[in-house]
Amino acid sequence: MRFLAIFSLLLGFSLQANALEGDAKAGQAKAATCVGCHGPDGNSMVAMWPKLAGQHQQYLVRQLELIKSGTRSIPEMTGMVAGLSAQDMADLAAWFNGNAIATGSADENLVTLGEKIYRAGDAAAGVAACIACHGPTGAGNPVAGYPAVAGQHAAYSVKTLKSFRAGKGFANDATGMVMPGVSKQLTDEAIEAVASYMQGLHAVNPGSSPD
Repeated sequence: MRFLAIFSLLLGFSLQANALEGDAKAGQAKAATCVGCHGPDGNSMVAMWPKLAGQHQQYLVRQLELIKSGTRSIPEMTGMVAGLSAQDMADLAAWFNGNAIATGSADENLVTLGEKIYRAGDAAAGVAACIACHGPTGAGNPVAGYPAVAGQHAAYSVKTLKSFRAGKGFANDATGMVMPGVSKQLTDEAIEAVASYMQGLHAVNPGSSPD
């Protein structure tokens, strides 16, 4: 884990150094094709599709690059990103990052377990605390490449965590490399609980800076 943490930090610095300046206004126009799934401002109305609003620019650009290269497999996105240039990606990321995420609420029946896993993990099961990478308010860490998770749809987080648990990570990305190992020991109950807890987290402008 120490090696991965160091690698992710180096990756984050590399991404920042090579990042293009994004134009949010241009990104808004280019996001017209994204509206159907992710909403006009990045707050998707369908729980199985992720909210992009407030997400770190570096993270969004990186995921678009991974999807375009085929490293991260999201079939429904393949055609959407095929024609995007590096500048297009930067502009889209700037637009979505600049919008506030519409946070939700956690299921009160799942809060106790969800908070325990998020803040302390489960040492007996070998589950690391989410707070270590995603911060106390779920704002993530843009430098290290870890995304904001506060307010994300619980259903999307459940789907993603189960995919990671099944070993479906992706190389050349901090989250994609670390999460399969982190989620390997999570039960369905634990995944449902921590996903619900994250949905209810409220971070101040989660896309802006790490906690």
